[in-house]
Amino acid sequence: MAKGYAQSQQRRVQQPIQSNPLAIKTKKFALEKNKFIGINMMQLIKNQWYWGFVPLALIFINVIVNLTGVYHNYWIYVLTIIGALAYLIFWAIQFTGVTQLEQYKQLFSKYRYEIDSRQILMKLNDTEGGVIKWDMIKSARKTKEGFILDMGQYQFIFLPFTVFNNDSDKKLLDRILKDKGYTID
Repeated sequence: MAKGYAQSQQRRVQQPIQSNPLAIKTKKFALEKNKFIGINMMQLIKNQWYWGFVPLALIFINVIVNLTGVYHNYWIYVLTIIGALAYLIFWAIQFTGVTQLEQYKQLFSKYRYEIDSRQILMKLNDTEGGVIKWDMIKSARKTKEGFILDMGQYQFIFLPFTVFNNDSDKKLLDRILKDKGYTID
């Protein structure tokens, strides 16, 4: 059984990926590792900003305890700040680690995107690539550098404005995103 499966896999021929001639076609683009880390750190802060009140509350409580003379402790200030910074550094190391692992190498490959109202094609070349359906995109936002299409927690497609061939392609993607129901920030 396994032998037949292996033989049938060897006979497979790669077919050209069908594309829409009216689709937005971008230039080839590879996500930079530092940009990946930066976008993920901003998403982390955006999603978990309220945890910043924990160190502030600890410092506030310690100020009250010090001023009332119940307990004098100055180390809580240092430890609270170190703990908050350690948490941020931990996540920065995690995101940096993803950029170094072999199994995530494809995240930083050069892709050419073809975007239409049905799907997003990510093409390495004319025969290799992948399809992303619009229902996989959870949210979309527009920054000063480009579009970010969020597919889940810390998973995204970043399309800088420089990969578009002209301004009408940017406007068309903006229109597609609005038609799909994504609110653009």
